[in-house]
Amino acid sequence: MKKFVMAALGGTVAGIVATTQVAGPLLAQETARTANVYEQLDLFGDIFERIRVQYVEEVDEKDLIEAAINGMLTSLDPHSSYLSPDDADAMRVQTRGEFGGLGIEVTQEEGFVKVVSPIDGTPADEAGVEAGDFITHVDGESVLGLTLDKAVDLMRGPVGSEIVITVVREGEAEPFDVSIIRDTIKLTAVRARTEGTAVVLRVTTFNKQTTPNLEAGIKEQIEAAGGIDNVNGFVLDLRNNPGGLLTQAIRVSDAFLDSGEIVSTRGRNPEDGERFNATLGDLAGGKPIVVLINGGSASASEIVAGALQDHRRAIIVGTKSFGKGSVQTVMPLRGDGAMRLTTARYYTPSGRSIQALGVSPDIIVEQPRRKPATEEEDATKPRRRSEADLRGRLSNDSLSEDEIRQIEEDRAKAESAAELRDKDYQLAYAIDILTGLSALAPGK
Repeated sequence: MKKFVMAALGGTVAGIVATTQVAGPLLAQETARTANVYEQLDLFGDIFERIRVQYVEEVDEKDLIEAAINGMLTSLDPHSSYLSPDDADAMRVQTRGEFGGLGIEVTQEEGFVKVVSPIDGTPADEAGVEAGDFITHVDGESVLGLTLDKAVDLMRGPVGSEIVITVVREGEAEPFDVSIIRDTIKLTAVRARTEGTAVVLRVTTFNKQTTPNLEAGIKEQIEAAGGIDNVNGFVLDLRNNPGGLLTQAIRVSDAFLDSGEIVSTRGRNPEDGERFNATLGDLAGGKPIVVLINGGSASASEIVAGALQDHRRAIIVGTKSFGKGSVQTVMPLRGDGAMRLTTARYYTPSGRSIQALGVSPDIIVEQPRRKPATEEEDATKPRRRSEADLRGRLSNDSLSEDEIRQIEEDRAKAESAAELRDKDYQLAYAIDILTGLSALAPGK
C-alpha cells in the first residue's frame, strides 16, 4: 500500500516538475507579450499627445479618442463599430420602429457604401434606390475612404431637406444622381394581404413590432377568408429585408415550426454557444409556405429562410440572399455611447453557416426589370376576339347560370393573376406554386 501511495505521489510530483518546466517558457512568452502591449499603448499615448499639441489646427481630444476607438473596431469587420451617444440613441429608436432618415440599410464594400436594401415605402424606396447599388458621393462629396459611420452621418439631416446621392448600379454604363427628400421613417414591420386564396405576409424588418404584427396579420386574413380551410397557403416575403433583432427572427421562425432547432450561435469560446428551439404551435396551420428572398435579404431574414428551408417547412424562391451570417452584440459604454461588436456566427439547423455565401433558393427566379409600354404601343395592341364577341352566336346550353358565373369568376382570378405577374413576377410565381400544391392536396 505504501509503495502504491508513494508511486502515486511520485507520479504527481513528476507531473508538477514537468509542468513547471513547460510553463516556464510559456510564462516568459506571456510576459513578453504583455510588455509589448504596454509598449504599443505607450506609442498610442505618444502619438495622441503629439497630435494634440503639434497638429496644424486645434483638435478636440474627445473626437480623437472616439476616432481611434472606431478605427480599432472597424478594422475587425464591416459590422463592428463605435456608437456615439447620439448614434446609440438613434439605434435604440430604430429598433422600436420609427426614426428619421432616407430609409436604406447600408454596409461597406471596397471603400464605398453599398445598399443592402431600401425599406418599403420610404423616401429612398420611392426614389428608386435598389439593393446592390453603390453610393459613391453624397451631395457631391466622395465617400471613398470614409468609415461607414462617417458616410452615414453625411446622409443624415433635417426632415424635409434634400440630399443628392451618386449611385453606381450594375447594368448601368454611367453613375447617376438620385435626389431624395429626407423624412421620418415609420416602419410597418409586417403588411398582410390576400392574393386569390394565398395570404401574403410582407415582412420589411425585424424590430419589436414584427411578431405582434405578423400574428395579427395572419389572424385577420384567415378570418377575412372565412377560415383556414379557404386559404391555399402563405407567402412570406423577405425580399429587401435587411434584418434586425435576432430574438424576432427566432420568434418569426417559431411561428411556423412545431419543434426542432431554429438557429445556433457559436462564439470564440465553445461554452458561449447557444441553441434556440421551436415550441409547439404553427400559425399557418400546416398549410404550404413559400419564402421569397433576394440579394437584399440579410441577417435575420436569412435565419428565418434557413430554418424553414432546413426543416422542409417552406419552399425558398427568388435569388441568393446577402450572406450576413454574424451576430453583433451592442454593449453600453460609459458616457452613454455603445460598442457594436461581432461576437458570434450563426448556423442554420443543419449546421451550415451562410456567412458570405447566403441562402440559396430551392427555385431560382429572377425579377425581370420592367420596361413600361408607351401609350402608342398600348393603342396599337390588338384586342383578341372570341366566339362570345360574334353577333348571332349560339348560347351555351350545357351549363347552368351558377356554373357559368363560377367559370367567369375563375377567369377573373386568372386575369388578376396575370396582372400580378406583370407587376411582381416573383410573387406571382410563389402564388402559382401554392395553387399547384393545393390542387394536388388530398381531398381536392
